[in-house]
Amino acid sequence: MFQERRGQGVIGLGKEKTLLDLRGVTRVFRTGLYLGAAFRAVDDVSFCIREKTCEIVAGESGSGKSTLAKMALGILRPSAGEVLYKGRNIFRLRGREKKEFKREVQPVFQDPYETFSPFRKVTDYLEATVLNFGIAKSKKEAIRLIDDRLRRMGMDPQEVHGKFPHEFSGGQLQRLSIARALMANPRLLVADEPVSMVDASVRVDILALFVELMADFNMSVIYITHDLSTAYYLGVQTNAEIVIMYRGECVEKGSVEEVLINPLHPYSKMLLDALPEPNPQRKWTSRARLPSLTLKEFRKTGCKFAERCQYAARTCFEKRPPSFYVDNRAVRCWIMEEKGGTP
Repeated sequence: MFQERRGQGVIGLGKEKTLLDLRGVTRVFRTGLYLGAAFRAVDDVSFCIREKTCEIVAGESGSGKSTLAKMALGILRPSAGEVLYKGRNIFRLRGREKKEFKREVQPVFQDPYETFSPFRKVTDYLEATVLNFGIAKSKKEAIRLIDDRLRRMGMDPQEVHGKFPHEFSGGQLQRLSIARALMANPRLLVADEPVSMVDASVRVDILALFVELMADFNMSVIYITHDLSTAYYLGVQTNAEIVIMYRGECVEKGSVEEVLINPLHPYSKMLLDALPEPNPQRKWTSRARLPSLTLKEFRKTGCKFAERCQYAARTCFEKRPPSFYVDNRAVRCWIMEEKGGTP
């Protein structure tokens, strides 16, 4: 859900529609002896996700995507800001409310082989999830539910029961990882690079599965990726909004089709320019260079993208730009001020 804070207000739909709300979340890490050096892995990011919707978070390595996911899941506590679930700060939940949050907000991680121990059968994990959250009252009921979820994953239960993780392909194991999350009857899946380690031939199948599950289970999805092609595919299918991250900041936010077809922020444009064009008559050049991020960049003042931006002016190196609102988008760039954007 497109959202920014202005003063005390929040742009967006009513609170009754909001499922997860990240408000100005920041996460600071310290490095070196005696915790001397500090950098902001996530820096004042705000967005919310409504029921039955998809939010996509995209950016290259070091942009803060995974740190943001861990805060959304309650794994990492933000250094500043709030993470609200149904209007409640998730780090203040206790007892039954905390268990309900853990059941309703489920992760799907990048590496399916890290989801399952090689020494346990995969169905043991599915059964434990069902029983621990009280979804099933007996083992017989748990097995019936497991078989139903496996069929929804396009898998034959008889070919899954009794097997260990190494007996499945990466794509199959990722489907089982999604099945494990579904055992809890979640309202929100936080999927952190869920297709980056599977074969290209099965990526579309897994993305299509997310679309089906959103409709069948009435749930929301936060999809985190560095791959704009998968972001576009899933975004178009789900009418999603996208958050483009750079060095911990949200630099552009809006609908997937608008941002990825007509990007406004120079970084968003650079990401798209780095993709090969499906045109055999045009040579794929290396005009878009995406060098690795350095710790020095994280401590820099002014616009964080200024060092890499071809449009950078003196102001960009001296003052950090606010988010300007242009055409139903939030864009953190001084150029938008010249185009009539309002902060």
